Amino acid sequence: MDRKEAIEKIKLLIGKDLVPLAEQYHVTIWKSPGKKNKGWAGHVIERYLGLPINSAQSPNFGSWELKVIPLKHSKKGLVVKETMAITMIDPYNVVSHPFEQSHLLSKLQKMVVVARIFKGIDEKTSVLHSVGHFDLSDSQIYGTVREDYEYVRKKIQEEGFHALTGKMGTHVQPRTKGPGHGSISRAFYARTHFVSHIIGLKLFPS
Repeated sequence: MDRKEAIEKIKLLIGKDLVPLAEQYHVTIWKSPGKKNKGWAGHVIERYLGLPINSAQSPNFGSWELKVIPLKHSKKGLVVKETMAITMIDPYNVVSHPFEQSHLLSKLQKMVVVARIFKGIDEKTSVLHSVGHFDLSDSQIYGTVREDYEYVRKKIQEEGFHALTGKMGTHVQPRTKGPGHGSISRAFYARTHFVSHIIGLKLFPS
């Protein structure tokens, strides 16, 4: 199944509660009291699409990659709950490749982003809200993401990998990834407003 087919099939789930589907497809939400299967929603979608469950955090199906992100209700309405990890940063690879040949662009081109409404940690209900992908035809967004990447590339070249901080980047930020405050790993993350754009939740401010 290619990315376009997957998106069209996932669209049929919009407005449906994923929790009853988890039971239907024999996907465990709670491994034990207090221990959640963090990837349960993605597993439900994989089973729905007739695909084998991928144990990786971000299932990769060859021509596309599944990302499931939570939305929450706020005073402003429905918003993206958190930033979205895109791919790890390999400093050698980033320095060696411009944006057009980057792992970041390759990942963005493959992504299918599914948004579900997060109601609470008990996960008694979670409605699928929308599905989207990175639109390369929007030259302004593409250009800004390119600038974010090239800024990171230049920073590594001039100051080193450890000079990267989460304060960098308009749409995509380089941030520490891993347990503890002493983590030295970094990954590219899509900021919440960029994720909102991808799933069509709202437009960027003019």
